[in-house]
Amino acid sequence: MHALVETLVENTSEHDTEKWTIKRILALYELPFPELMFQAQTAHREHHNPNSVQLSSLLSIKTGGCPEDCSYCPQSARYDTGVEKEALMPIEEVLEAAKQAKAGGAQRFCMGAAWRSPKPHQIEAVAQMIREVKALGLETCVTLGMLKDGQAEQLKEAGLDYYNHNLDTSPEFYGEIISTRTYQDRLETLERVRNAGVNVCCGGIVGLGESRRERAGLIAQLANMSPYPDSVPINNLVKVEGTPLFGTDDIDPLEFVRTIAVARITMPRTFVRLSAGREEMSDTMQTLCFLAGANSIFYGEKLLTTGNPQFVEDQKLFERLGLQAHNSSH
Repeated sequence: MHALVETLVENTSEHDTEKWTIKRILALYELPFPELMFQAQTAHREHHNPNSVQLSSLLSIKTGGCPEDCSYCPQSARYDTGVEKEALMPIEEVLEAAKQAKAGGAQRFCMGAAWRSPKPHQIEAVAQMIREVKALGLETCVTLGMLKDGQAEQLKEAGLDYYNHNLDTSPEFYGEIISTRTYQDRLETLERVRNAGVNVCCGGIVGLGESRRERAGLIAQLANMSPYPDSVPINNLVKVEGTPLFGTDDIDPLEFVRTIAVARITMPRTFVRLSAGREEMSDTMQTLCFLAGANSIFYGEKLLTTGNPQFVEDQKLFERLGLQAHNSSH
């Protein structure tokens, strides 16, 4: 484990202009809103088509029964949230979902499994899914928990394009959210993914009860990775009854938009994705996020069919804004 594994925020001098210090990131957060949006839009236009959004579809291929204690997660076996533990989805069902996602315009198909760390036979099963989804002409992404030595290479060999493993929050606030795995565990999995030559998808969650400084700490961790992640999902906490974070105060919508803008400025080439919580956002808030530099969205867990209200609403919003689906990964 090398640079990625270090807790860079703690080891970075406030005067080191090579690194995004918390101080520098907080200075961005504190800019007047129009100035912050201008800087974010300037950075965005230097590296991306401002009228193009990358579309990803997410499917839970193995739901519930996770032994971790992430306090936001309804899939944890520790909380009574009404989520039943299910077996790994049959490959035929996964492929049917992937075909529908492609028909709906998605370029990337993401498969998530509620595991702490996949076993060898589980990696083999997912590798087969990756191969067959890839054969449909879709980019592939999986999120399977912590990886052991050699597992990222197996997934790469199957054709995996992206591995998602979020940091969730800043190192300082992390212990408030989860105790069953360490920040270091997460960094080590990311290092294995990078070393295997798989693109890193890594972001976090806001609205967990963290302070602005702690949000800045998360952005610092991401922006100081060398290189920073290829894809950065920013999740807005979805509060689920039965989880410890149910009842947490909502984050100010404009603070969420500021977080998108700061992510864009500090990681100009990445794809900043609106992920969990997007369904609860108004069209106006989503539009502000696109202006702030978000250029990727999850269509959600539901299959992309023309009868799906969320799918129809997304299509309408894109039409109203004159946005188009992004045609390639970079």
